[in-house]
Amino acid sequence: MFPEGRLFEFVILGAVALIVVGPKDLPVLMRKVGQFMARVRGMAAEFRASFDELARQSELDELRREVQSLRETRPLDYAARHLGAADMITDIKTDLTETSAELAEHTGSVAETPPAPLPEPEPPAAADEAAPDAGPKAAAS
Repeated sequence: MFPEGRLFEFVILGAVALIVVGPKDLPVLMRKVGQFMARVRGMAAEFRASFDELARQSELDELRREVQSLRETRPLDYAARHLGAADMITDIKTDLTETSAELAEHTGSVAETPPAPLPEPEPPAAADEAAPDAGPKAAAS
């Protein structure tokens, strides 16, 4: 329960405090000690929170520097230097060059042939049939 078995030391400290302060003022003293310890813990928590905030700020500064370097340099060069992806980037550049050459070749052959003319629309069929009957009411009149 107590660190390193120091129960005996705490008992001696309590007995000395009881003798020096007296039984009447001991609860007040213990309350004051508890309030003091609460303040110390609060300050420690605040210090820890400040330290964590500084650590987060440091990480954010590092990320900002990386983003800024990405904006200033070309992304492919950045990836080649920092990610060790030089071979992959070379392959991508080669594939893009080949694809653009094939696309230019394909577009050039399509542009040389004129587009086929659209078929003329057929005129609508003539309405040879008479108008349909109006129904049984028209026959009755």
